Amino acid sequence: MKMIRYLALVIIVLGIAGIVIGGVFVGEGMAKNNLIVNRMNVEKVTLTITNADNTTQTIRVNNMSDAQKAADKIATDRRQIAPTYQDLLAMSNGRFDPTNPQEISYAQAMNLENYLYTAVTAFGLIQVTMAAGGFMIITGLAVGGVGFVLYRVSRTKEA
Repeated sequence: MKMIRYLALVIIVLGIAGIVIGGVFVGEGMAKNNLIVNRMNVEKVTLTITNADNTTQTIRVNNMSDAQKAADKIATDRRQIAPTYQDLLAMSNGRFDPTNPQEISYAQAMNLENYLYTAVTAFGLIQVTMAAGGFMIITGLAVGGVGFVLYRVSRTKEA
């Protein structure tokens, strides 16, 4: 019975470790989410949306969905200058011309678009991290609960 009790204690410790590590995952996910939202708010990244009744609304971009919409809108606008970067270069003899305002606008649009797509990726990774952390917490509780029951059963049978 002592062996079962030691096994139960090991299982309880593993359950507690799962809960702690899961909590770290959730905490880190929340911290990184807040960091990205804060940085986007500092930069005042906004998106103008035209509603069905032709009214416009400007919103702050600070979540995955809005960042995706903003990046897609910038990509569409950028492609009106040139469909691809190769097409842009073809317009200026195969070399980027930093004195051409059209090419500068294209390059700036690419930078902002990449910034927003990176934010979309980061928000997605944050969600995965937090979901994994939540799963670890639930699993830790289940494993710890089984360990606790096993420990109680071993003490009952001993008595």
